[in-house]
Amino acid sequence: MAEELDQEMLEFEQRYGKKGSRRSDDDNKGQNSDGNGKILVIVLAAVAAILAVVLVVMIIGKNRLVSDLNAEKADLTSELVALQSDYEEISTTNAAINDSLAVEKEKVGQLIERLQKTEATNRAKIRQYEKELGTLRSIMKGYIAQIDSLNTLNIALRKEASAARKDAERSRQQYDELKTTTEQYAEKASAGAVVKGRGVSLIAENKSQKTTDRSSRVVRLKTCLSLIENTIAERGPRYVYIRVFDPDGNQIMSSSVDQRREFTCGGESLVSSACRQVDYQGEEVEVCIYLNTDETFVKGVYTVNAYTTETKLGTADILLR
Repeated sequence: MAEELDQEMLEFEQRYGKKGSRRSDDDNKGQNSDGNGKILVIVLAAVAAILAVVLVVMIIGKNRLVSDLNAEKADLTSELVALQSDYEEISTTNAAINDSLAVEKEKVGQLIERLQKTEATNRAKIRQYEKELGTLRSIMKGYIAQIDSLNTLNIALRKEASAARKDAERSRQQYDELKTTTEQYAEKASAGAVVKGRGVSLIAENKSQKTTDRSSRVVRLKTCLSLIENTIAERGPRYVYIRVFDPDGNQIMSSSVDQRREFTCGGESLVSSACRQVDYQGEEVEVCIYLNTDETFVKGVYTVNAYTTETKLGTADILLR
């Protein structure tokens, strides 16, 4: 437009200017023409100035619009990068959700690449990408809610499992305590059911079955004791065993093979010097067992230990001169 204005001014000068002004014979008419030409020049110059100002305003507006669009594109890019980072931070042990998250992260990456290749002035594409950003955000929120729900469920299940383990541990402890108590009661009951003895004595007799302490006159030894009363003990026949030792600690054995019986007491396997079976019915009963032997008695201390298969009944000794 400035060039067109310059062209018109040139034609005006050619027509009325230095290269041959046309003066009419009428001076008044010439003066009017000069006045009109000056006005036209002024008007044209004003129009040109206005157009220049308009052009400058348009250019400034366009540059500002482009700057704003570039800023919008940069903001959108930043939001997409932040969204991509948010997707990276989401983690779960659920394989299916992890696979879906990987797909959505790939979509975000592809959207960033497409945005970088798009001009900021392509407002239609920019708006489309903004909508896709909103969709991806909504999807991410859905996954976060789903993961939170699973985490909440897992926490609840862990609490229930922990409570169940504690209950099981308490039950086990109660069982162990009850078992221990039961075993203790059983042991007490078993111990209480054991028939015990008292009054164990060892006596030496001569041929006349009279008591003697002269070793040269002794022909046999007699052990006497009492099985005490026990109403909870098992009733019926049971053996009482004795083991007699000479002054050198050697066990003296009965001359009768039937009297030499193997038995177990307190987990130890023993052989009796002599034994006797009694019928125990829960009441106190006195028992005497004779040890007849082919051995010669000597001076010194002889010792006897009395047993049943349940317990040791007692011990006694005698000094022979």
